[in-house]
Amino acid sequence: MIHATAIVHPGAHLAADVEVGPGSVVGPQVEVGAGTWIGAHVVLDGRTRVGRNNRIFHFASIGGPPQDKKYKGEDSSVEIGDGNTIREYVTINRGTALDANVTRIGNDNWIMAYVHVAHDCRVGAHTVFANACQLAGHVVVGDWAYLGATTLVHQYVHIGAHAFTSMGTYLSQDLPPYVVAAGNTAEASGINSEGLKRRGFDAGAIAGLKRAYRTLYREGLSLEEARRALEAQAADCPPVRELVEFLARPGRGIVR
Repeated sequence: MIHATAIVHPGAHLAADVEVGPGSVVGPQVEVGAGTWIGAHVVLDGRTRVGRNNRIFHFASIGGPPQDKKYKGEDSSVEIGDGNTIREYVTINRGTALDANVTRIGNDNWIMAYVHVAHDCRVGAHTVFANACQLAGHVVVGDWAYLGATTLVHQYVHIGAHAFTSMGTYLSQDLPPYVVAAGNTAEASGINSEGLKRRGFDAGAIAGLKRAYRTLYREGLSLEEARRALEAQAADCPPVRELVEFLARPGRGIVR
Protein backbone atom coordinates (compact mmCIF):
# COMPACT_ATOMS: atom_id res chain seq x y z
CA MET A 1 0.00 0.00 0.00
CA ILE A 2 3.05 2.31 0.21
CA HIS A 3 4.43 3.51 -3.13
CA ALA A 4 8.09 2.72 -3.76
CA THR A 5 8.97 6.42 -4.00
CA ALA A 6 7.22 7.41 -0.76
CA ILE A 7 9.38 8.03 2.33
CA VAL A 8 7.80 6.67 5.50
CA HIS A 9 9.91 6.95 8.65
CA PRO A 10 10.29 3.66 10.55
CA GLY A 11 8.90 5.39 13.65
CA ALA A 12 5.59 6.25 11.99
CA HIS A 13 2.54 4.15 12.88
CA LEU A 14 0.31 3.38 9.90
CA ALA A 15 -2.61 0.95 9.94
CA ALA A 16 -2.06 -2.04 7.68
CA ASP A 17 -4.41 -0.86 4.92
CA VAL A 18 -3.26 2.77 4.70
CA GLU A 19 -2.30 3.80 1.16
CA VAL A 20 0.56 6.27 0.60
CA GLY A 21 1.07 7.71 -2.88
CA PRO A 22 4.22 8.49 -4.84
CA GLY A 23 6.65 11.02 -3.41
CA SER A 24 4.80 11.46 -0.11
CA VAL A 25 6.74 11.92 3.15
CA VAL A 26 5.53 10.64 6.52
CA GLY A 27 7.50 11.68 9.60
CA PRO A 28 8.52 9.69 12.69
CA GLN A 29 5.77 10.96 15.03
CA VAL A 30 2.86 10.43 12.64
CA GLU A 31 -0.03 8.03 13.28
CA VAL A 32 -2.56 7.18 10.55
CA GLY A 33 -5.71 5.12 11.12
CA ALA A 34 -7.27 2.36 9.07
CA GLY A 35 -8.83 3.05 5.70
CA THR A 36 -7.02 6.35 5.12
CA TRP A 37 -5.74 7.17 1.64
CA ILE A 38 -2.81 9.56 1.16
CA GLY A 39 -2.21 10.87 -2.35
CA ALA A 40 0.97 11.90 -4.14
CA HIS A 41 3.52 14.34 -2.68
CA VAL A 42 1.71 14.76 0.64
CA VAL A 43 3.80 15.73 3.70
CA LEU A 44 2.71 14.55 7.17
CA ASP A 45 5.10 16.06 9.69
CA GLY A 46 5.54 16.59 13.42
CA ARG A 47 3.37 14.92 16.05
CA THR A 48 0.34 14.34 13.84
CA ARG A 49 -2.47 11.88 14.41
CA VAL A 50 -4.85 11.13 11.53
CA GLY A 51 -7.92 8.99 12.18
CA ARG A 52 -9.77 6.45 10.06
CA ASN A 53 -11.13 6.67 6.52
CA ASN A 54 -9.67 10.04 5.59
CA ARG A 55 -8.73 11.04 2.05
CA ILE A 56 -5.74 13.39 1.83
CA PHE A 57 -5.07 14.62 -1.67
CA HIS A 58 -1.90 15.54 -3.51
CA PHE A 59 0.51 18.19 -2.18
CA ALA A 60 -1.28 18.69 1.14
CA SER A 61 1.01 19.62 4.06
CA ILE A 62 -0.17 18.62 7.54
CA GLY A 63 1.66 18.99 10.84
CA GLY A 64 4.24 21.57 9.82
CA PRO A 65 5.51 24.11 12.38
CA PRO A 66 3.16 27.02 13.10
CA GLN A 67 3.65 30.23 11.14
CA ASP A 68 4.11 32.15 14.37
CA LYS A 69 7.31 34.08 15.15
CA LYS A 70 6.81 33.36 18.86
CA TYR A 71 7.13 29.62 18.25
CA LYS A 72 10.45 28.32 19.63
CA GLY A 73 10.23 24.66 18.68
CA GLU A 74 8.17 23.47 21.63
CA ASP A 75 6.38 20.12 21.28
CA SER A 76 2.92 20.51 19.73
CA SER A 77 0.60 18.54 17.52
CA VAL A 78 -2.20 18.17 14.98
CA GLU A 79 -5.15 15.84 15.58
CA ILE A 80 -7.50 14.91 12.73
CA GLY A 81 -10.59 12.77 13.22
CA ASP A 82 -12.32 10.32 10.90
CA GLY A 83 -13.94 10.55 7.48
CA ASN A 84 -12.44 13.86 6.37
CA THR A 85 -11.70 14.85 2.79
CA ILE A 86 -8.65 17.13 2.56
CA ARG A 87 -8.01 18.31 -0.97
CA GLU A 88 -4.96 19.52 -2.87
CA TYR A 89 -2.50 22.00 -1.32
CA VAL A 90 -4.31 22.23 2.02
CA THR A 91 -2.00 23.28 4.89
CA ILE A 92 -2.72 22.49 8.55
CA ASN A 93 -0.14 23.70 11.09
CA ARG A 94 0.67 22.43 14.58
CA GLY A 95 -0.44 24.22 17.76
CA THR A 96 1.58 26.49 20.05
CA ALA A 97 2.32 26.85 23.75
CA LEU A 98 0.18 30.01 23.83
CA ASP A 99 -2.89 27.81 23.47
CA ALA A 100 -3.57 24.09 23.94
CA ASN A 101 -0.49 22.99 21.92
CA VAL A 102 -2.76 21.31 19.37
CA THR A 103 -4.67 22.07 16.18
CA ARG A 104 -7.79 19.90 15.95
CA ILE A 105 -9.99 18.87 13.02
CA GLY A 106 -13.08 16.79 13.85
CA ASN A 107 -14.95 14.23 11.75
CA ASP A 108 -16.54 14.23 8.29
CA ASN A 109 -15.27 17.62 7.17
CA TRP A 110 -14.90 18.62 3.51
CA ILE A 111 -11.83 20.84 3.09
CA MET A 112 -11.26 22.00 -0.48
CA ALA A 113 -8.06 22.98 -2.28
CA TYR A 114 -5.71 25.68 -0.95
CA VAL A 115 -7.39 26.00 2.45
CA HIS A 116 -5.08 27.04 5.30
CA VAL A 117 -5.78 26.07 8.93
CA ALA A 118 -3.33 27.88 11.18
CA HIS A 119 -1.97 26.95 14.59
CA ASP A 120 -4.34 26.19 17.47
CA CYS A 121 -7.51 26.19 15.36
CA ARG A 122 -10.38 23.93 16.39
CA VAL A 123 -12.74 22.72 13.68
CA GLY A 124 -15.83 20.69 14.56
CA ALA A 125 -17.61 18.11 12.41
CA HIS A 126 -19.45 18.15 9.07
CA THR A 127 -18.06 21.53 8.04
CA VAL A 128 -17.36 22.64 4.47
CA PHE A 129 -14.45 24.92 3.57
CA ALA A 130 -14.64 25.98 -0.06
CA ASN A 131 -11.47 26.70 -2.04
CA ALA A 132 -8.82 29.00 -0.54
CA CYS A 133 -10.45 29.73 2.83
CA GLN A 134 -7.83 31.00 5.26
CA LEU A 135 -8.08 30.58 9.04
CA ALA A 136 -5.67 32.57 11.21
CA GLY A 137 -4.49 31.20 14.55
CA HIS A 138 -6.81 30.18 17.39
CA VAL A 139 -9.98 30.20 15.26
CA VAL A 140 -12.88 27.97 16.36
CA VAL A 141 -15.39 26.65 13.81
CA GLY A 142 -18.59 24.93 14.97
CA ASP A 143 -20.26 21.86 13.51
CA TRP A 144 -21.98 22.13 10.12
CA ALA A 145 -20.54 25.58 9.38
CA TYR A 146 -20.05 26.38 5.68
CA LEU A 147 -17.35 28.83 4.60
CA GLY A 148 -17.57 30.12 1.05
CA ALA A 149 -14.54 30.30 -1.22
CA THR A 150 -11.76 32.71 -0.16
CA THR A 151 -13.34 33.43 3.23
CA LEU A 152 -10.71 35.05 5.48
CA VAL A 153 -10.98 34.65 9.26
CA HIS A 154 -9.10 36.84 11.76
CA GLN A 155 -7.28 35.18 14.66
CA TYR A 156 -9.34 34.19 17.72
CA VAL A 157 -12.64 34.47 15.85
CA HIS A 158 -15.36 31.93 16.72
CA ILE A 159 -17.80 30.73 14.06
CA GLY A 160 -20.97 29.15 15.39
CA ALA A 161 -22.63 25.91 14.33
CA HIS A 162 -24.61 26.01 11.06
CA ALA A 163 -23.25 29.47 10.19
CA PHE A 164 -22.61 30.33 6.55
CA THR A 165 -20.29 32.77 4.80
CA SER A 166 -20.52 33.85 1.20
CA MET A 167 -17.57 33.87 -1.19
CA GLY A 168 -14.96 36.51 -0.36
CA THR A 169 -16.17 37.19 3.19
CA TYR A 170 -13.77 38.68 5.76
CA LEU A 171 -14.63 37.84 9.37
CA SER A 172 -12.95 40.10 11.91
CA GLN A 173 -15.52 39.29 14.63
CA ASP A 174 -17.39 36.23 15.85
CA LEU A 175 -20.18 34.85 13.68
CA PRO A 176 -23.11 33.50 15.73
CA PRO A 177 -24.67 30.10 15.06
CA TYR A 178 -27.15 29.83 12.15
CA VAL A 179 -26.27 33.29 10.78
CA VAL A 180 -25.34 34.06 7.16
CA ALA A 181 -22.62 36.67 6.62
CA ALA A 182 -21.08 38.26 3.54
CA GLY A 183 -18.76 41.10 2.60
CA ASN A 184 -15.46 42.72 3.54
CA THR A 185 -15.89 43.33 6.37
CA ALA A 186 -18.68 40.84 7.02
CA GLU A 187 -22.27 41.88 7.64
CA ALA A 188 -25.08 39.57 8.70
CA SER A 189 -27.87 38.97 6.20
CA GLY A 190 -30.22 36.40 7.73
CA ILE A 191 -30.50 32.80 8.89
CA ASN A 192 -29.04 29.82 7.03
CA SER A 193 -32.54 28.51 6.30
CA GLU A 194 -31.68 26.26 3.36
CA GLY A 195 -28.84 24.57 5.21
CA LEU A 196 -31.06 24.01 8.24
CA LYS A 197 -33.78 22.43 6.09
CA ARG A 198 -31.25 20.02 4.61
CA ARG A 199 -30.19 19.00 8.12
CA GLY A 200 -33.71 18.23 9.27
CA PHE A 201 -34.71 21.37 11.17
CA ASP A 202 -38.49 21.61 11.03
CA ALA A 203 -40.50 24.66 10.03
CA GLY A 204 -41.17 25.63 13.65
CA ALA A 205 -37.49 25.62 14.58
CA ILE A 206 -36.56 27.67 11.53
CA ALA A 207 -39.33 30.18 12.28
CA GLY A 208 -38.06 30.45 15.86
CA LEU A 209 -34.53 31.09 14.65
CA LYS A 210 -35.74 33.76 12.23
CA ARG A 211 -37.49 35.45 15.13
CA ALA A 212 -34.26 35.21 17.15
CA TYR A 213 -32.36 36.81 14.26
CA ARG A 214 -34.79 39.75 14.19
CA THR A 215 -34.36 40.18 17.93
CA LEU A 216 -30.57 40.22 17.67
CA TYR A 217 -30.23 42.28 14.49
CA ARG A 218 -33.37 44.26 13.74
CA GLU A 219 -34.91 45.55 16.97
CA GLY A 220 -32.23 48.04 17.98
CA LEU A 221 -31.40 46.23 21.23
CA SER A 222 -28.01 46.22 22.91
CA LEU A 223 -26.25 42.89 22.88
CA GLU A 224 -27.13 42.25 26.52
CA GLU A 225 -30.76 43.20 25.96
CA ALA A 226 -30.94 40.90 22.96
CA ARG A 227 -29.37 38.05 24.91
CA ARG A 228 -31.97 38.37 27.67
CA ALA A 229 -34.78 38.38 25.11
CA LEU A 230 -33.34 35.30 23.44
CA GLU A 231 -33.20 33.53 26.81
CA ALA A 232 -36.99 33.77 26.94
CA GLN A 233 -37.39 32.65 23.32
CA ALA A 234 -35.26 29.56 23.92
CA ALA A 235 -38.01 28.12 26.10
CA ASP A 236 -40.23 27.80 23.01
CA CYS A 237 -37.46 27.09 20.47
CA PRO A 238 -34.63 24.93 21.87
CA PRO A 239 -32.18 25.65 18.98
CA VAL A 240 -32.11 29.28 20.17
CA ARG A 241 -30.32 28.03 23.29
CA GLU A 242 -27.14 27.51 21.26
CA LEU A 243 -27.32 31.12 20.13
CA VAL A 244 -27.77 32.31 23.73
CA GLU A 245 -24.76 30.30 24.91
CA PHE A 246 -22.63 31.62 22.05
CA LEU A 247 -23.45 35.23 22.96
CA ALA A 248 -22.64 34.60 26.63
CA ARG A 249 -19.02 33.65 25.97
CA PRO A 250 -16.30 36.33 25.82
CA GLY A 251 -14.91 36.99 22.38
CA ARG A 252 -14.15 39.60 19.75
CA GLY A 253 -17.71 40.91 19.57
CA ILE A 254 -20.08 39.61 16.93
CA VAL A 255 -20.73 40.38 13.27
CA ARG A 256 -23.68 42.73 13.57
